[in-house]
Amino acid sequence: MRIAPSITRPQRLITLGVMFSLFMAAMETTVVATAMPTIVAHLGGLDVYSWVFSAYLVASTTVVPVVGKLSDAVGRKPLWAGAMALFLAGSVLCGQATSMGALIGFRVVQGLGAGGIMTLSFIIVGALFSFEQRARMQGVFASVWGFASIVGPLLGGFLVDQVSWRWIFYINVLPGLAATALIWTVWVDERRAAGGPPIDYAGFGVLTATVLALLLGLFQLRAPAGAALVAGAAGLLAALVWIERRAADPVLPVRLFRDRLFTVAVGHGFLSGVALFGSFAFVPLFVQAVLGTTATGAGATITPIMLGWVLAAIVGSRLLLRLHYRTLALAGMASLSAGALLMTAVDAGASRAALAANLALMGIGMGLSVPTLLIAVQTTAPRADLGTATSMLQFSRSVGGAVGVSVMGVVLSARLAGILRSAGVDAAAVSLDRLMDPLSRSAATTGTLDALLRQALAGGVRAVFVISAAAALAALAAVALAPKVGLAQAIQRAQRTR
Repeated sequence: MRIAPSITRPQRLITLGVMFSLFMAAMETTVVATAMPTIVAHLGGLDVYSWVFSAYLVASTTVVPVVGKLSDAVGRKPLWAGAMALFLAGSVLCGQATSMGALIGFRVVQGLGAGGIMTLSFIIVGALFSFEQRARMQGVFASVWGFASIVGPLLGGFLVDQVSWRWIFYINVLPGLAATALIWTVWVDERRAAGGPPIDYAGFGVLTATVLALLLGLFQLRAPAGAALVAGAAGLLAALVWIERRAADPVLPVRLFRDRLFTVAVGHGFLSGVALFGSFAFVPLFVQAVLGTTATGAGATITPIMLGWVLAAIVGSRLLLRLHYRTLALAGMASLSAGALLMTAVDAGASRAALAANLALMGIGMGLSVPTLLIAVQTTAPRADLGTATSMLQFSRSVGGAVGVSVMGVVLSARLAGILRSAGVDAAAVSLDRLMDPLSRSAATTGTLDALLRQALAGGVRAVFVISAAAALAALAAVALAPKVGLAQAIQRAQRTR
């Protein structure tokens, strides 16, 4: 396979390692989402459905800025090996889980490793290639996501329907080992100069506590403890800003937010993360439990998200060499908003074709905007802040996804209980788990209660999509604030201020 013109053999080998990592990450996203309704049917716990995603996202989100800053300070290679070890250990443990609580706990381990792997992958690419090469290489990396977006849902559905859901975690082992071998063998670290400023351990600790308090508080938003945690997160954020303004080498450089492009990219990352990744977790639930399809059918329904993302990323990264980055980002956000708005109209009679078309629009929106803003930030950021700036964009999307899943999980539960209560049904007296189980579903009657359960779940998921649409429109507004200066001028301006 020809990876790209005019790159060296070490660059090719490192690129292959990154490709294996991205393939693994893409498979993890699509396969787990496809399998979750079946896992709930086997292990129970629809009430904590969103926590399987939230635990993973909370863990992966927490480590992103830490890994980004440490990679600038101590090098990429040891962090890569440690992150991969955590991810593979978590994957194997998830496959061994015998309860929903255990699965959630093991997903935390897996998420800690995943956050490090994804962050380091983008940092390595940013350090390895020039602006022109990064734009061209997006097509190569997007092709990996494209292949995984086709194979992942189908393979996940096949494993769930024909083998065991546990194998959706075991399949991570081989690509993970291959990626580690390539990166460890070929990558040469840029060492931190001796006598540099001390590592900002206080910033690491307070930032981690802030993220955990916020996300845990959002998940328990209806309980008094949730409100207390959110308030605590606000206080910790104020303390973090105070600490980082005085740190010699801050983990979260406040000065980066003086750059409008960086600030817009972070805002876009958060809001688009809420819009896409939050709702993405609930589409398989809707397709299997409400529309009555198999895991394979649910996988086929969500495939257009990734295909749209991949194709748009390939086209958009090429157009970035000719068009203004702001034009591409705005076009992407318009597409994401259109798809999200169309999703708010779905109900129990929705067709899978219409769902697929709506999701494809959302994927196209992410494919046009995410790589464009990432390349723009990497191109204009000071070299010393490359790891931090890159990780902050990944961090913002991860926080957005985690916030989206947590809030949407609360909204889904509240809306579901409200619909059942208004129909005179005690939500605690009925079980929705059987709607995800093919055996129970085939044996169930088509009576009034079953129809009511499906209608109630459809109404709950529709409320989730309303949140997604609102976040997409807000992301569109944020991107509209991006500076109109071209990348060439922005590069010159950044060089004058370095």
